[in-house]
Amino acid sequence: MSVMSCIYLHHTRPLYCRINLSVPVLDRFFNNEDTRPDFRLSRESVTALLNLLNQQRRHGWGAPIEALVFLFWLASGAAYRVVSRVFAIPRSTVHRIVHRVTEVVVATRHQVIHLPRTPEDLDAMSNGFAQLAGHRAFVKAAGAIDCCHVRIKNRKLFPSIILQAVCDHEGRFVDTHVGLPGSVHDSRVLRHSPLYRQARYPPPGHFILADGGYPCPQHPLPLITPYKRPVYGAGAQRFNAHHSSLEVQVLEVHHTFVPHVRHANTSIICILWHVHCTYKIKHLSQVITACAVLHNICIGGHISTVDCTCSGDTSYCPRSGTGFTALRVCAFMVTWVRQVSHDSP
Repeated sequence: MSVMSCIYLHHTRPLYCRINLSVPVLDRFFNNEDTRPDFRLSRESVTALLNLLNQQRRHGWGAPIEALVFLFWLASGAAYRVVSRVFAIPRSTVHRIVHRVTEVVVATRHQVIHLPRTPEDLDAMSNGFAQLAGHRAFVKAAGAIDCCHVRIKNRKLFPSIILQAVCDHEGRFVDTHVGLPGSVHDSRVLRHSPLYRQARYPPPGHFILADGGYPCPQHPLPLITPYKRPVYGAGAQRFNAHHSSLEVQVLEVHHTFVPHVRHANTSIICILWHVHCTYKIKHLSQVITACAVLHNICIGGHISTVDCTCSGDTSYCPRSGTGFTALRVCAFMVTWVRQVSHDSP
């Protein structure tokens, strides 16, 4: 969108919703300059976000302007007062834009964050994990789970909100659960998550990788964790070595959500987000979910318009079918652990 077309667009609107396009941040954006210094997103990612939001309104500031205000607020971690001065718009308007765009992004999360929809997608994920681990036995891995603590600014200490996420072999989130306080253990967060309670994923014969902080259940959610320390035997050490190579990939993904960790050459916006004590817990959970959506957009691809539920079309439901018992999973896990412990890659 050029500067002239944008000016013409806003000339058709009331005076109160016209914006000064000469402010530096908007001037750089509409003149096709690099967007990463201001918004920590590439232009391709910003375009993908605008296409995903697809807001067509005849009033207000317009979807592009509102999205840019929202992204700048996330990327800079600045207060509403600072964002108001940067864009030359009222502070109350910044507040409304941030909350409105956050809700819209969260409403589209199932188009970006979703479990594998087809057997081909599941096979691609499993083969990717096997390649990362360097062993064919990991070909049944259907994701990797971990928790991340997002700090909340407070006048006493620094409490946090927990984000539990399952990612694929490319670091893309396929399931998230946000909202429990940081004092809750990872295993308890798991038991309260819809992924655990609904028991719809992974499919029979598959498992999800987890670190040593998780239990190793067989039902309703089969998890594979490393051997507890001290590790005895060459087989157990070899197994932990393959498992740890995958765990590193998961930690890299979750560390992008830790506030105050800044990398100048990254495009993932979540690492630059600061939480302020004036925000409500409900809004904080929505912002974290919105950051997860932006994380997947930065990685690119796999944006779908299909509903994530399995109601109606049961052609591929991960847990559809019969015969899924804890005994079958237990027998499979024993065979699989023996294979990794004693076979060569």
